[in-house]
Amino acid sequence: MDEDDDNKPETEASPDEQTEGNTERVMLVVVDESEELEIALRYACRRARHTGGRVALLYVLERSEFQTWLGVGELLAQEARSEAEQLLQRAAKRVTEMAGSMPILYLREGVTNDVLFKLLEEEDSISILVLGANTGPGGPGPLVSTLTGKSVGRLRVPVTIVPDNLTEEHIDAIS
Repeated sequence: MDEDDDNKPETEASPDEQTEGNTERVMLVVVDESEELEIALRYACRRARHTGGRVALLYVLERSEFQTWLGVGELLAQEARSEAEQLLQRAAKRVTEMAGSMPILYLREGVTNDVLFKLLEEEDSISILVLGANTGPGGPGPLVSTLTGKSVGRLRVPVTIVPDNLTEEHIDAIS
């Protein structure tokens, strides 16, 4: 490479070229209030950093059962959405710190399993799903149980399940 090549301005790719050549790996983490979230985030962030990928976060607001009391239901829905946004923002801050890039954020309403499968169908950029699993007597958690059971056939991406008994050092070593 000669000196003149270093001084040439870089040309930007057209929008078509950017999307056609985009092979960025997006690792989706489902955000909830479980203790396993932190290990799933750590693993996904480390993998994203090491592979040039990106982390996406999904929070699913379960539908309220207070539909008959419209005013109460609306107030509860607003409070739930506000709490969800705060939790998602805290998780996004952790991702930014660990992965060095802003995550993609998804806040959806519905039943978690249904919303997850629909998102995976809609977003071709998502290439892996990362979940934390409880190794205690309570079991791995409902989402992990569902996705490793009969619903596994509905998945179009691999699932990485990170057990909660791993240390940060072990997660760092394998990610």
